[in-house]
Amino acid sequence: MSETSGTTFGGRRAIPPNNSNAAENDPPTVELQGPVPRGVNLQDYLNVTNVHLFKEKWDTNKLDHHTDKYDSNKLIVRRGQSFYIQIDFNRPYDPRRDIFRVEYVIGRYPQENKGTYIPVPVVSELQSGKWGAKVVMRERTSVRLSIQSSPECIVGKFRMYVAVWTPYGVIRTSRNPETDTYILFNPWCEEDAVYLDDAKEREEYVLNDIGVIFYGDISDIKSRSWSYGQFEDGILDACLYVMDRAKMDLSGRGNPIKVSRVGSAMVNARDDEGVLVGSWDNVYAYGVPPSAWTGSVDILLEYHSSENPVRYGQCWVFAGVFNTFLRCLGIPARVVTNYFSAHDNNANLQTDIFLEEDGNVNSKLTKDSIWNYHCWNEAWMTRPDLPVGFGGWQVVDSTPQENSDGMYRCGPASIQALKHGHICFQFDAPFVFAEVNSDVVYITAKKDGTHVVETVDATHIGQLIVTKQVGGDGIKDITDTYKFQEGNLLQSNEDFFAQVHLALTHCHYEMYSRECIGICKGKRRKPGPLPILQTSSSLACPQHLKANISDLRKQAFGTEIFEVTIKKEEVLIRAGEYMGQLLEQASLHFFVTARVNETKVVLAKQKSTVLTIPKVIIKVRGAKVVGSDMVVTVEFTNPLKQTLRNVWIYLEGPGVIKPKRKLFREIPPNSTVQWEEVSRPWVSGRRKLIASMTSDSLRHVYGELDLQIQRRPAE
Repeated sequence: MSETSGTTFGGRRAIPPNNSNAAENDPPTVELQGPVPRGVNLQDYLNVTNVHLFKEKWDTNKLDHHTDKYDSNKLIVRRGQSFYIQIDFNRPYDPRRDIFRVEYVIGRYPQENKGTYIPVPVVSELQSGKWGAKVVMRERTSVRLSIQSSPECIVGKFRMYVAVWTPYGVIRTSRNPETDTYILFNPWCEEDAVYLDDAKEREEYVLNDIGVIFYGDISDIKSRSWSYGQFEDGILDACLYVMDRAKMDLSGRGNPIKVSRVGSAMVNARDDEGVLVGSWDNVYAYGVPPSAWTGSVDILLEYHSSENPVRYGQCWVFAGVFNTFLRCLGIPARVVTNYFSAHDNNANLQTDIFLEEDGNVNSKLTKDSIWNYHCWNEAWMTRPDLPVGFGGWQVVDSTPQENSDGMYRCGPASIQALKHGHICFQFDAPFVFAEVNSDVVYITAKKDGTHVVETVDATHIGQLIVTKQVGGDGIKDITDTYKFQEGNLLQSNEDFFAQVHLALTHCHYEMYSRECIGICKGKRRKPGPLPILQTSSSLACPQHLKANISDLRKQAFGTEIFEVTIKKEEVLIRAGEYMGQLLEQASLHFFVTARVNETKVVLAKQKSTVLTIPKVIIKVRGAKVVGSDMVVTVEFTNPLKQTLRNVWIYLEGPGVIKPKRKLFREIPPNSTVQWEEVSRPWVSGRRKLIASMTSDSLRHVYGELDLQIQRRPAE
């Protein structure tokens, strides 16, 4: 075989990659099989004069396919389920002599074997699982068809054509954007890989466009509403653009495993110019602080329009945007919060904290970390690539933490596999297992280069895993879906299987003895004395302890060292020591170590606490009716003894008001500012207004208001 061209392609055939939904290459309107005899006019044969898609919100197509909430004038349907179209011809259709078919095309280089060119034949009866078109009505020159799509169809925007056969070739309709058809995943279809059999869960995990994200500390759990806005104008196109930007081959876009994995990579911009730039250093120049966002809509629309990553996000923002992406495409999804979430940097399934001989954290050796909480997503799908029983909820995480197959992404990882310790199954199961199940191992790095394990805390990580409850804003504990209770025989099997996997992959893991240590469990909300260390009652008293307390990041305040002979010691931390370094969450993370002088036993523990944050107040006056004007007032009072500068207030409410923002140059101490906007709701039912405030010195300030929007009275 010789090469006759200088052009290089990725395979043996000279066919460019088909990886853009937006790219087009229209098929010819006329395909002749040979010369047309003189005097023959192809227009004398059956010709299409018009196509009707029944794409209004009240039409049966959108109602039956649960797509009536999308703010779009295009036809949006779900795969594996029939829908209706009507074709008008230049004369009555005669099935005995007229032959036509509908064609769906996606991308620039459509191929039938790739599923990017779909010829839909007219059949007498529709068959489940196969494309087909059945004539359900004939009236004069019009034909109404029921079109059945495949439950494995590619998800995206298809171009539609009608092709008519003549003795001399094919006549095809020309490109008409009005007939474009979006096809989505279908959780209502039993043959679809994302089928979810519970109606209330479908309503929550697919159709609910407002969510609740939990954060804070396990002893002081806080929540904030998030506008997913998956039905807002332009969001569906933005989600398809995300896959285009990833150069994801169109032929793989019908597989929820591949779609969710690509999405987990593209929602962060770490290595692929994705949607969001992450920042955890409290510097947000030329962007929006993560805590200021109230939803996903502004972020996705800005990314689509600018074609550049949006600044900035942290875990809950990544999770919120990723949830919008999944639900918009039809994949059931929810945001999950894991309290005390480990980041296993070296894949040994444990969290190693290295200490100096004086008890301080050795930041050079300590590469693992523990977040007081971390948010990720769960997506519902079958897993035909895994053994039976490992389908259902899958962990997918778009926060850039560790590299997976060359990109910063995570999942989908089967939660059932994680729970039973089967971490050999793709994707990224060992990392997720460590996030919820790893032991915290405290190791002293001796000056002679040796490492001594001082103590192991087997219960600190993954203490509580939660999500929003179905049908309400309350909290749902899902910890038992990830792990068995500590001490349970099945939990021991879980650890055993995980350790066997490590052994088979030549990783090193040791089971260490546990030491009895503890931290006072008093709640912490306002500045003041902090109860630090409580020794085990099993230790003989009095004994002398030398204790260190420091911020884990070593940024907020200096190390306190003291000696005690009693069980409790309080350290006063003044506001001036941490206000200048307070990060997004208004959260303090303490690391406490102590050494018993008599026995040289080292005690260690970590604790997070969240400070009280003021709120934004939202008020509404006027009729709460679709199509009627009402006035929304946002109010904020500065509670600090210092002037707030560069204050931005953000406001949005899906179906009620588009995302808006307003700048206040400064707000003096104890002063109140008000901002009014006129809103005209366009969606009825239970709605929510969400507001946030951010400034140079105070962030993570929220407010929300529940609304019941009434339908417009019948005229």
